[in-house]
Amino acid sequence: MRVRWYGQSAFGLVAAEGNVAIDPFGDVSALAASGLQFEYPPIEGLTADLLLITHEHLDHNGVEAVSGQPLVVRSTAGRLSSPVGEVVAVASEHDEVAGTERGPNTIFVFTLDGLRVCHFGDFGQRQLRPEQEAAIGEVDLLLIPVGGGPTIDAKRAAEVVERLAPRWVVPMHYRTERINFLESAEPFLDLVGNVLRLEAASFDTQALPRGDRPLVVLPAVP
Repeated sequence: MRVRWYGQSAFGLVAAEGNVAIDPFGDVSALAASGLQFEYPPIEGLTADLLLITHEHLDHNGVEAVSGQPLVVRSTAGRLSSPVGEVVAVASEHDEVAGTERGPNTIFVFTLDGLRVCHFGDFGQRQLRPEQEAAIGEVDLLLIPVGGGPTIDAKRAAEVVERLAPRWVVPMHYRTERINFLESAEPFLDLVGNVLRLEAASFDTQALPRGDRPLVVLPAVP
């Protein structure tokens, strides 16, 4: 499976079963009006069979950035059929007060190329609830926010990694030279350790090492 990070929480995954896009951003000019820097390159050439939107914030729901005729699944819950097989949508919250500040968030889990993928969206709960952990199940590739602010911070993200014990972890939604908000990924990397820093924004899972503890894979900033 080929995985490409476009910045923030946007990913494109390519496998034999089909292509999946998650949380693409489109026009984010409104952020600049609020004094926020958001300078990731526009998403181009991303074609998908399945498009997953974890929640309805403009840096996550840019469906217009994805070409093709994908099935679009927007912030929901349940076990859903899709062009790449079953998708498990786990209800969660964007904040610590039952979604009353920032709304709902969906954790998406699906299988591509024989690997169980889990994208946490803008997960902001104080901790993962036991029933959510059970619904997620085993995870091979975990995509998780680590930058704090409106989502979990490094410590809470590390706790999720410890509980789910994935094979690989890709941090997302953190401060880089492209954005001037959130915290950097470094505190999370220090807590979890076992980090593979890449020179590109994409990677092939077949080329990743497999060990007895989670490996943090850090793509280059797009």
